[in-house]
Amino acid sequence: MVSVLENRIAPAAGLASHLGRGLGRIVADTAIGRLRRLPRTTGDLDAAAMSQLIGRTVTSVSVIDGDAGTSSRARLALTGVDVPATVFVKMAAETVATRLMGELGNLADTETRFYRQLAPELTGVPRCHGAKFDPWTGRFVLVLEDLAEPADPAATPCEFPDTLHPIDTDRAAQVVELLARLHATFWGRLPAAGTGPLGWLYAASADSAALLTGPLLKTSSRRLAERTDLPLERGRFIDENYRAVAALIDRPPHTVMHGDAHPGNLYFRDGRAGLLDWQAVRRGHPSRELAYTLVTSMTAEDRQASQRDLLDVYRRALVAGGGPELDRDELWDRYRQGALYPYVAALITAGMGGMQVEDIAMKGVERSLAALEDLDTVAMLQKSL
Repeated sequence: MVSVLENRIAPAAGLASHLGRGLGRIVADTAIGRLRRLPRTTGDLDAAAMSQLIGRTVTSVSVIDGDAGTSSRARLALTGVDVPATVFVKMAAETVATRLMGELGNLADTETRFYRQLAPELTGVPRCHGAKFDPWTGRFVLVLEDLAEPADPAATPCEFPDTLHPIDTDRAAQVVELLARLHATFWGRLPAAGTGPLGWLYAASADSAALLTGPLLKTSSRRLAERTDLPLERGRFIDENYRAVAALIDRPPHTVMHGDAHPGNLYFRDGRAGLLDWQAVRRGHPSRELAYTLVTSMTAEDRQASQRDLLDVYRRALVAGGGPELDRDELWDRYRQGALYPYVAALITAGMGGMQVEDIAMKGVERSLAALEDLDTVAMLQKSL
């Protein structure tokens, strides 16, 4: 009876509560949102609103460009007293459906908390000029450094990779060093989930919304099978046993993870890596993050040739940052298991559509399937369950 409660009823109740909170915020936004003081669209970001958000006097605001995805985004030009010439702004998504998806991932609350609470201790993170989140309506505003247009004219411009433009081994080393600094900074500081100042961080497998992941994997696999000849059968065991294998790779020790460190969320400047989009910050074992990043960011050939060396780079950088000395063989085994994560993320992204450009999404699936095979991930998971 206890097992049924833990494995079925409790997660379902958590998901219902999660959905109820998201729907409640959207209903509240419809009813009272315009009475709240937080700007709702980029059109609301006038001089007065921006002055309040960044705590400096802004005299004019103009929109340079913008787009929409899981959030609404815009680059703004500012004038005023000691204000940046341009900023990058993230706000709530335009459509109710996209906002509800964001609520399932707790994206807005997570990213604004990250910039208020964790970012000040880190490097390789865009500077935050202001962050506001409304827990009643779920709306938010983040005012960030504009990496596309550095404030200092003498600064080196940032470079932005994507899945179609993979990174080489040297840049991969920069990325694992950045991840090591992140992981070392918060190693040993995480309390039991739900307690203390960092208690809001949870493992991906502990998220009540993860109850939907298994069905989404199966649906995505069926959809992709209709339009590709990729060997999707390699991931069938993961599709059918997602909750068990996700819990396996999320076993402790834990630290703070970026949670979504694929190539589209990377940037490079002055010989160092940086990370964007901190809306999926989670707690977990570093092997999950390392596997996700290296599998999605590198060609299969480059990854296969260098991944053991890159894990050694990570281990040394973790110690240098004040973290523990991880056992080399244990990290390798957990990295091989962790390759299920890029597979899950890439398959759902490509199969459900709308989150990435098609060719970028499919390249992610191709690389993740290659990793499942050459790392023998499914056999490793089966052996450990």
